[in-house]
Amino acid sequence: MTEVGVEITGTAAGRVPGPGTSPEQGAATPGPAHRVPWVPGFARRPAGEQGSPRKDGRALRDRVPRRAHAELDLDAARPDAVRAVEESNRGRIPELMPIRTGRMAATPFAFLRGSAGLMAHDLARTPMTRVTAQICGDAHAANFGLYGDARGGLVIDLNDFDETVLGPWEWDLKRLAASLVLAGRETGADEDRCREAARDAVGSYRRTMRLLARLPVLEAWNAIADEELVSHTDAHDLLGTLERVSEKARANTSGRFAGKSTEATEDGGRRFVESLPVLRGVPDAEAASVAASLEHYVGTLPEDMLPLVARHAVHDVAFRIVGTGSVGTHSYVVLLLDHRGEPLVLQVKESRPSALVPHLATAGFETPAVDHEGRRVVLGQKRMQVVSDILLGWTTVDGRPFQVRQFRNRKGSVDPAALPADQMDDYARMTGALLARAHSHSADPRLISGYCGKNEELDEAIAAFAVAYADRTEADHADLVTAVRTGRIAAETGV
Repeated sequence: MTEVGVEITGTAAGRVPGPGTSPEQGAATPGPAHRVPWVPGFARRPAGEQGSPRKDGRALRDRVPRRAHAELDLDAARPDAVRAVEESNRGRIPELMPIRTGRMAATPFAFLRGSAGLMAHDLARTPMTRVTAQICGDAHAANFGLYGDARGGLVIDLNDFDETVLGPWEWDLKRLAASLVLAGRETGADEDRCREAARDAVGSYRRTMRLLARLPVLEAWNAIADEELVSHTDAHDLLGTLERVSEKARANTSGRFAGKSTEATEDGGRRFVESLPVLRGVPDAEAASVAASLEHYVGTLPEDMLPLVARHAVHDVAFRIVGTGSVGTHSYVVLLLDHRGEPLVLQVKESRPSALVPHLATAGFETPAVDHEGRRVVLGQKRMQVVSDILLGWTTVDGRPFQVRQFRNRKGSVDPAALPADQMDDYARMTGALLARAHSHSADPRLISGYCGKNEELDEAIAAFAVAYADRTEADHADLVTAVRTGRIAAETGV
C-alpha cells in the first residue's frame, strides 16, 4: 500500500512508454502501425489521443469555482423537518414509524442520519461540477466500518448502500463533512475542532484522489481498504479505538447472534426467540414467502458460491428492525444450519427507491430506470467497495424488492459521536480517504483530482458549508422535537 501524499514519478505515475517511444529519451520515434483496432469498452491508444482528464478537471474551475462549494441556498419550497420525516415514512410499516421518529429525534446527528432525502433536496441547489460517480448517497460519518472478508480478515470501508446511485461526487463529500461537524458537537468538541474535522476530511479526499490518479490503475483500484489505512492518513490516535472495535467485530458473527437469539427445537433444528420489539416471529405464510424467495436469490450469486449455499438448510425466519433510516421497511433474518448445526444467518432487507432520485432529476441528472431496487443496491455496493460480502444478492418477496447479505459478518463500527474530541480529525481523514477510493472506481480520479487541485481552497469551502448545514440540521432537529412534544407526530424513544 502506498502512503497518501507520497510523490510518485516515472511509470508509477502512469507514463508508460508506448510503441516507438524510448524510455530513456521519452520522445516518440517512428514505429510499426497498430495491427489491432480499437476495441469498444477499452481506452484508445496511445494515451495522448485521450487528451488530459487532469486538465479537463482544472478547466471545470472556470465554470464552478472551488470556493463556490461554501454556498448553501435553502429555497422557499424546502419542506419543514416534520413534513420531510412524514414524506420519507410513506410506504413504510405504519406501526413502526414512532420508533423511526424517536430515533431521529434523539440528537441532531441522528436526525441527519435519517434525512438523506431532505439533504439531497438541499444539495440539488448547490454548485456541482456535473462529474458523476457511483455515490453512496448516505455517506455520513457513521456509515463507515469494519466487516469480514472471505479469508477471515477485517476490511475498513463504506458499509451502507441503500441510497446508492450514479450522481455528483460532491454530495457524498458534503454529507460526510456536515456529519462530522454534528458528531463533533455531540462529543463536546469546540467549533474550531469540528470545522477542522470537516476540513481534514475534504483534504484527505483531495490528496487521496491525487495519489490514485498517479498510480497504475490496478494498484489504485485495490488501494486503502484495510486496517493499515490509519498509518497512511496520519490517524495514529485512532489505533486504540480501532483495535477495540476490531476485537468486537471478530466476535460479531452469525454464530454468536444465533446463540443468543435462537433455541433448539424437538427435531434437532433451531428457531428464533422473540425479543420485542426488535426481533419477532412472523406468520407461517410470511415465513414461507421469504424462504421461497431464496431460490431466486441463489440465482443472483456467482456460480462458485452455489455449493456453499447448498450445504445449508433453511430453518427459520423472523422479522428484525434495523438502522435508523431503514426502520419501517420489511427486514428479515433467515436462519440456516449446516450439517454440523453451525449457523449462517442471512438478512433479507427491503430495498426502496433511493431517496436521492427525485432530487437528482431536479439537479438535471439522468435517472436511469431501475429494474430491481435490490439489484441497484448490490451492484452499487460492489462498484464502491474493494471487497464485498461474498453472499450479496437480491430477490423479491410478495412483489417487493429485497437485498440479501450475511448478517453479522464480523461487522464493527466507530461511533463518531462518541469519539474523544482529539480523535475527530483522525477519523475524518480516514473516512475522507475511503470515500475518495470508493468514488475512484466509477469516476476518473484524474478528472476529480484536476478539479480539486493542490491547495486547500476546496477544503475551506466545504468546511464552511458543513458548519452552515450542521446549524440548519440542528434547527430541523429542534423542530422535530417540538412536534413530538406537542403531539403533532408520534415518537417512541429508547428502541
